[in-house]
Amino acid sequence: MSEDLKTMLKVYRGAADEAPRYEQFDVPHEDGASVLDALVWVRENEDASLAFRYSCVSANACKECMVLVDGKVNYACTAKLNTGTVTVEPLANKTLIRDLVTDIVPPKERLASADVE
Repeated sequence: MSEDLKTMLKVYRGAADEAPRYEQFDVPHEDGASVLDALVWVRENEDASLAFRYSCVSANACKECMVLVDGKVNYACTAKLNTGTVTVEPLANKTLIRDLVTDIVPPKERLASADVE
């Protein structure tokens, strides 16, 4: 592996009440690394304000890290990081909270305030 090998991570940024934008980060590329590994690297080394959701790493059990990777729905923990440019966006059919975080709770699981006594 070349130490100079990088992936350009193009990440959707913003909130529901803001104009969306994309920010790009040069992330060190390692064979076998996931998109989640790259997002964690960005938050730890470049921008601590990057918002994304995950509970487990490389287990595909929690389903919290679901995002769009190059336009396709995928789990960030299992999507392999390619060389070149990788675009990461929030799920399009969910309510955006901030950056890559969407409201993933199924509608039937929500409690309406009228239901709570």
